[in-house]
Amino acid sequence: MNDVLKQRIARALERLSDERAYQVLDYVEFLESRYAERARPSNLFARITEKVEDTMRAGKLPIQAISGTMGVMDGAAKVMKGLAAAGQAVVEEAVKAKDTKETG
Repeated sequence: MNDVLKQRIARALERLSDERAYQVLDYVEFLESRYAERARPSNLFARITEKVEDTMRAGKLPIQAISGTMGVMDGAAKVMKGLAAAGQAVVEEAVKAKDTKETG
């Protein structure tokens, strides 16, 4: 999909309520099942989040409850990404310090 089309779809989605956005998601997933293989996220946390969301939707929970839960899980995902980035930075600094010590 080209970037212009992605941006146009994103702008249209931003104006929708959560309830209507879930209807759009249902339709997109229908199209995926009918015409293409569904691309599953490779990130473990994203897969867990999708499973929780699908389970809540299947249980016909109120949209507000689903949206609130997804907001919390999105926040948790951001925290996890931040922790992973911080851990990576620590490892990179340790490797640099080791290399400097060995060459110095």
